[in-house]
Amino acid sequence: MKVKEVMNPNIYTIEIDETPTTAFKKMYELGIRRLFIFNKDEKPIGILSYYDIMTLLATLESKEETDKTTIKEIMTEEINTINQNEDIQSAANLMLRADISGLLVINDNNVAVGVITKTDLCRLISISNITPL
Repeated sequence: MKVKEVMNPNIYTIEIDETPTTAFKKMYELGIRRLFIFNKDEKPIGILSYYDIMTLLATLESKEETDKTTIKEIMTEEINTINQNEDIQSAANLMLRADISGLLVINDNNVAVGVITKTDLCRLISISNITPL
C-alpha cells in the first residue's frame, strides 16, 4: 500500500512570526499535533510540534515570555519527508528511526501534498487485515 492511499491531504500551517500560544490554540481546535511553516515560495521551512510547545512551556518562567517567543525561535527546521509513492512500511520505518510521529508527504516534484502520521498507520491496521510490522 502506498503513502498516498493513507495520507491526509490537509497540511495545516502557521506563519513564522506567530506565537506558540496561537499555535497551541490552532492545534487544539483542529485536533492535531503538528503545524508546518512554509516560505513565500510554498517551500517547507519548518515544523512545529505539540512537543516543541510543551518543551517551551516547561522552560519559561511566565506567560509573557511565551507571548514574546515566535514560531521561528522554536520550530524545527529539519523536516522529514516521504514521497507519496513510497510504501507505508517505509513511512513507518522512517518515523521509527527518526523518533517522530509524522511525515510531510511530497510528490515527484518535491511539492507538499499531505501528511502521514503514526495515527494514520494505526488506524489503517485497526480497520484492515494488515499485519503490523
